[in-house]
Amino acid sequence: MTSIVNHFLGDSELLLNAVGEGIYGFDLSGNAVFVNPAAERMTGWRAEELLGKKIHQYHHHSHADGTPYPADQCQIYCTMFDGIRRQVKDEVFWRKDGSSFPVEYTSTPIYREGKLIGAVAIFRDVSKQHETEQALRNALDKVQLLSQQLQDENAYLLAELNQDWQESGLVGSSHIFKAMLAQIELVSQTNSTVLIQGENGTGKELVARNLHRLSTRSKQSFVRVNCAAFTPSLLESELFGHEKGAFTGANERRKGRFELANNGTLFLDEVGELSQEAQSKLLRVLQEQEFERVGGSQTISVDIRIIAATNRSLWQMVEQGSFRMDLYYRLNVFPIHVPALRERKEDIPVLCANITKQLNKRLGKHFTGVSKSALSKLQRYDWPGNIRELQNVLEREAILSASKLIQLSQPLSSQATVPWHEPKQDLSLEQAQRAHILLVLESCSWKVAGVNGAANKLGLNESTLRSKMKKLGIERNRDI
Repeated sequence: MTSIVNHFLGDSELLLNAVGEGIYGFDLSGNAVFVNPAAERMTGWRAEELLGKKIHQYHHHSHADGTPYPADQCQIYCTMFDGIRRQVKDEVFWRKDGSSFPVEYTSTPIYREGKLIGAVAIFRDVSKQHETEQALRNALDKVQLLSQQLQDENAYLLAELNQDWQESGLVGSSHIFKAMLAQIELVSQTNSTVLIQGENGTGKELVARNLHRLSTRSKQSFVRVNCAAFTPSLLESELFGHEKGAFTGANERRKGRFELANNGTLFLDEVGELSQEAQSKLLRVLQEQEFERVGGSQTISVDIRIIAATNRSLWQMVEQGSFRMDLYYRLNVFPIHVPALRERKEDIPVLCANITKQLNKRLGKHFTGVSKSALSKLQRYDWPGNIRELQNVLEREAILSASKLIQLSQPLSSQATVPWHEPKQDLSLEQAQRAHILLVLESCSWKVAGVNGAANKLGLNESTLRSKMKKLGIERNRDI
């Protein structure tokens, strides 16, 4: 041993003892012949405790996870057998106190007169480096998570902004309408779950949006999901999100609407369409504010306010066994009924004024309102499609009208006698007016005047219609 120690140290003992890396010298039997002070500081083993002993048994006996590290696989020992220099990363050395630390080391062969006599291992503690790398990875993961969240929210907001949503519902002065507004104002300042009920087209989503706007969560997200627009399996993914590979086509992890609505409001439209399985999961979220993504096992906690809406009788569904009773009571904390338009016909003039303003913006028109005769007809109609139908009627008439007042050119009854024809593409406004007037004239057998005449169906004076016909080049050999 003395010869190899002398050969190993030579005139360099002071230098080897001064360096910051740990240094071990080994003979061909794997016994330690040199241990510098840096190695003592890093491992806790003093030189006199290791010299002459097989150091693998002290420092290199197992992997980081505790599994055995056979000596014949030790890269330091391998160098002593084959004389090949090795550089090793991602391993650990064990300290005297039983703890371990990550190391990077090199094992270099030692020759004397061309004969291999041992090896030297130079190692350094890379704990700080690993901590820095892990902190960097954590920071990058956080940035990526925030970036993904921002992308998800932006995609959702863009989709919402692109929807054709018109603020034309919450206007009116009828008693039944004012009673509903009072309920909205009362419950908006709470976090209570609200169930909005009403027929299709009455403005249930507008009520939900105003509940959110008036609430303390108004600066957070309002996230809408149409429960009737997805299959049961896709709806579950839409609500709770999914992990990559959760099902065919799930090529990446995706957040659900519950995560997007965290700290805000989740609006479940057509909640009566939820599958039994989705109802169970929704009930759990309402009870515990926790859920798992589809295909995942991690529990995600959220703080959301639920607003649900339906045009169905949930209680009747409960009695039929298609809707959970416990979920019904969870949703029906504060019910709000949105009245049908036929129940508030006195609000039609102010609704028309509001819709006209929206149409002017959307269509680039300058309508001053709806004619008195048209308003009278609108108020005599029962509106099975409610406000949505009123919007559609006024928009159609706005496109066809060339005057400052919107008129009614077609009967409102669903039993209208004007036949439907597929509209032609790329028509100018004048061509569209001509085609429509021709259509109405043909349905009236070209009768212009009278109760059943085209002028009455178009909501025009007889003279006005004849003037338009002349201007548009509409004529027949004999008008009736």
